[in-house]
Amino acid sequence: MSKDPLKGTGKKPKGSGRRLYTDENPKDTVSIKFATVADAEATVAKVKRVNKPFARKIQILTVLEQRAKVQNKNRQAQIARKAKEDLRAKNKTKKRTT
Repeated sequence: MSKDPLKGTGKKPKGSGRRLYTDENPKDTVSIKFATVADAEATVAKVKRVNKPFARKIQILTVLEQRAKVQNKNRQAQIARKAKEDLRAKNKTKKRTT
C-alpha cells in the first residue's frame, strides 16, 4: 500500500483510513465563532487581517452568516453581511487603482 500524500489531492487514496473532509493544514484554518456579537466581530476582524485570497474570505464570512441565520442570531449574521459588503467594496477599488 502506498503512503498517503501530504497535501490534499481532492481524492481519498484507496485503502486509506483518511476521511473525506480531513483538514490538511489545521494551522491555516480560520475558526468561526459567533455565539456572541463580540465573537462574531472578532471572527470578522481575523478574516480581514488573515492572508487569504478574496474569494476565501468571502466564503468564510458567508459560512458565518448562514450559520448565524439558521440559529436566529440575526445581529451576528448582519455583522458578517456588512463585512462582506466592505470586502467587496475594498476589492473593487483595489482593482480599479491597479
